Parts: sequence; C-alpha cells; structure tokens
Amino acid sequence: MINLKHHIFVCTSCRINGQQKGFCYSKNSVDIVQKFIEEINDRDLNGDIMVTNTGCFGICEKGPIAVVYPEGKWYYNLTEDDVETILDEYNS
Repeated sequence: MINLKHHIFVCTSCRINGQQKGFCYSKNSVDIVQKFIEEINDRDLNGDIMVTNTGCFGICEKGPIAVVYPEGKWYYNLTEDDVETILDEYNS
C-alpha cells in the first residue's frame, strides 16, 4: 500500500468514454498534469505526492482546477506556472 502525504487531483475533462474535451482540457490542463509529474520526479517526491487526472468537478468557470488531499485545498485558474508554487507548499 502506498502511504502518500498528498494526492493532487487535476481536472482534465476526461469523459466516461475516455475522450478528453471540455473547459479544463481546452485550457491545457493535460499540460499541467504533465508538469506536476515532471516536478514530482525532479524533486524525488514519488513516494510522497501523487497526481491524478480527473473528470469534471462541475465548476468549469474556475478551471483549470486542482484539489489537494488530505488538506482539501482547491486551486483555480491554474497554469503550468502554478505547479512549482503548489508543490513548494507541500514539499516538507
């Protein structure tokens, strides 16, 4: 069993049929997920922090969106530039 410190969920507008289309996807959320993966790897945080892409959170006007657990902290209107700042908050 993995014992993570933090789990980051990022909306990529993934549909049940596997297609990705929607507001967060159109605002490059897949690139944001990729940036999280790269930064987690670069910082050697694989055992502490995991990122997972999700379907719609239902608040598209605030997207791209991420939520970090167990804190339950939400981030809105994300860009790739926000990734390092977010990881700095949880890299302790």
